Amino acid sequence: MEEMNFFVNIGRAKEIAESAEVHNVTYDGIPVIIQHVDDETKMARIYSKQNPEQEQDVPILNLIEET
Repeated sequence: MEEMNFFVNIGRAKEIAESAEVHNVTYDGIPVIIQHVDDETKMARIYSKQNPEQEQDVPILNLIEET
């Protein structure tokens, strides 16, 4: 089956952040974990799987979910 990539919307970002499962989400091609989603600013607090101590806030629309 072919892999598909989807831009993450705010509802999906919240689902991923609250889920106990591991999701394949990337930011600028780097695998990341979504920690928190801010509805008002439409930003997500993320960190990379390789560098968990380096957190950053990024626009949710820049996150891509790979399925």
